[in-house]
Amino acid sequence: MRADLACNVAGVTHLDRCDEASRAWVTEAIAAVEADANRSADTHLLPFPLPREWGIDLYLKDESVHPTGSLKHRLARSLFLYGLCNGWIGPATTIIEASSGSTAVSEAYFARMLGLPFIAVMPAATSPEKIAQIEFQGGRCHLVDDPARVVIEARWLAEDTGGHFMDQFTYAERATDWRGNNNIAESIYAQLALERHPVPAWIVVGAGTGGTSATIGRYTRYRRLPTKLCVVDPENSAFFPAWQAGDWSMRTNRGSRIEGIGRPCVEASFLPSVVDRMLQVPDAASLAAMRAGSAVLGRRVGGSTGTNLWGAFGLIAELLAAGRTGSVVTLICDAGDRYADTYYADEWVAAQGLDLAPHRATIDNFLATGSWPA
Repeated sequence: MRADLACNVAGVTHLDRCDEASRAWVTEAIAAVEADANRSADTHLLPFPLPREWGIDLYLKDESVHPTGSLKHRLARSLFLYGLCNGWIGPATTIIEASSGSTAVSEAYFARMLGLPFIAVMPAATSPEKIAQIEFQGGRCHLVDDPARVVIEARWLAEDTGGHFMDQFTYAERATDWRGNNNIAESIYAQLALERHPVPAWIVVGAGTGGTSATIGRYTRYRRLPTKLCVVDPENSAFFPAWQAGDWSMRTNRGSRIEGIGRPCVEASFLPSVVDRMLQVPDAASLAAMRAGSAVLGRRVGGSTGTNLWGAFGLIAELLAAGRTGSVVTLICDAGDRYADTYYADEWVAAQGLDLAPHRATIDNFLATGSWPA
């Protein structure tokens, strides 16, 4: 895809010809992004082994197998299509995003596909592995010491460069077609169709932008399905305390240690009205569940997957205690190889003051007995 097709190309002297050339570029760009969706839109739904006699099945939607390795590949694709169709992205537009890593990796991939420069504005504490992945995709990283200021910095940078701020935290819930069109919710239900409990009792997701929870919550209502949606939230995030207080202006002004989820304020894309329940998960519990899940699956998963698993385990224990059967679905958001020097490094965990042992004991007891602390 050529990035130099602009209004000053040879032979283009009239505004109508310039618009025609730009429109042709946009048409080609949309085709390229949609072709990527056709190649890679669906992902595996993996069973997590639980005793069959419990009558409850746990499934993990493996979003780590996308070309850029995370759930954010779907979001990036939708945001690019949204920007292209709205006329915000043209043949010479610099793309700018505020991201803790995974969204930036995915957006850098699509920017390179279209021949556009990409800048990720991100917390300075973002894992070196994610920074390297963004740079591998041709992006540039603009690091900010205060995680609460990444959006402000991104807006300033877009103004200074004349680029387009993708603003995942505002547009995530509206860029995805929640009624279907191969979104993540439609995919989950299609893949469950032949299982013994094809309509899950619960779907468990985290909130970073809020786009995934909005898509799933809207879809289940649109299809008149009884599935409930649980959003799990890490320490320092504003979503859970705002939910408790019913005050959506609440701020924590602190960044999350669990990359990809948790925000210091409630973002515009988060729709609390489609959420049935929220759970706050300690960071030590997220990392304990991440490591326990990795041991069971035989592969490393990321920290936000651990947050999801902790919430799913608790809900399954509630179903068991109530004598109910059914299924629960959650997500593998990304792979654990991005966190070799942080979440999987005992020295880093200790330096953070986190003790995983009591939470790991809770998980081990759950996997053996199905019980969970009150």
